Amino acid sequence: MAATAAAVVVAAALGGGLLLLARRLWPAAAAGKGSATAAAAAALCRMEGKTVIITGANSGLGRAAAAELLRRRARVIMACRDPARAEEAARELRAEMGLSSRERGGGRGELVVRQLDLASLGSVRRFCQQVLQEESRLDVLINNAGIFQCPYMKTEDGFEMQFGVNHLGHFLLTNLLLGLLKSSAPSRIVVVSSKLYKYGEINFDDLNSELNYNKSFAYSRSKLANILFTRELARRLENTGVTVNVLHPGIVRTNLGRHIHIPLLAKPLFNLVSWAFFKTPLEGAQTSIYLASSPEVEGISGKYFGNCKEEQLLPNAMDDLVARKLWDISEVMVGLLK
Repeated sequence: MAATAAAVVVAAALGGGLLLLARRLWPAAAAGKGSATAAAAAALCRMEGKTVIITGANSGLGRAAAAELLRRRARVIMACRDPARAEEAARELRAEMGLSSRERGGGRGELVVRQLDLASLGSVRRFCQQVLQEESRLDVLINNAGIFQCPYMKTEDGFEMQFGVNHLGHFLLTNLLLGLLKSSAPSRIVVVSSKLYKYGEINFDDLNSELNYNKSFAYSRSKLANILFTRELARRLENTGVTVNVLHPGIVRTNLGRHIHIPLLAKPLFNLVSWAFFKTPLEGAQTSIYLASSPEVEGISGKYFGNCKEEQLLPNAMDDLVARKLWDISEVMVGLLK
């Protein structure tokens, strides 16, 4: 009996080890054939002459997307909160691509760093003013930056941090750049959400979480707001040549979970599991890259994607009345309407 139990444990360990190895050696197969095919097709798309803004581009998904679009010869504007960290990431990316810091265009791509703090509406306005003064076109806007399950804190303007950064900051950013996107059409907006939207609810009586705060639910609400925003924006952008789509990247190994406490003794196991089952930043960024560059999604708008494929939304993300009400309230909160 003991021998049988031991054999079962050994078999399970071996099976688990093989699964981990397969997950790392053949990540595309683990992600699914469709996503691998779409990613391969997107890899053929050149972005010469196109300008792309990526928020939170100095690390994680944003950095991976910046690298890939730069490799496809786009002009990439890294919109980041910390200029020093952004410049360091830019130096690393230029070195990887063999670009000089002074190189502009020439068919080899270009990397530009601009300061943007989504927790400050003033910073968002200053960033957009600079873009409108300096850029003649904007082909792609990737709303990628985010904050995940932080303790209760407020933005510079007094909004709950997750709702303020993940939704309101990007809401204002997108609206202020819409004119340039329209004049550059066909152009695209890509919004990074999360599967955790399914646990979110828009409580119009407590959008600022002053009556009750749960960091997990607050994150889910902000990601639900991303989807509702995308769907309402798509409706407003019909026949303009500007498309907007939203995605979930899956579970990715990034620094987004820096506010999550993992017990010291559990960290080795967590690191093993994340190495085996979480996507790398490059794998997680594939859908963002696909929506930003692939001809397969030309003209498609208001849809939700995962692994480079369209996916169905749950009812809480399909309520058009809630989406319109959230839009109207957001306009007032960020000062677009008085």
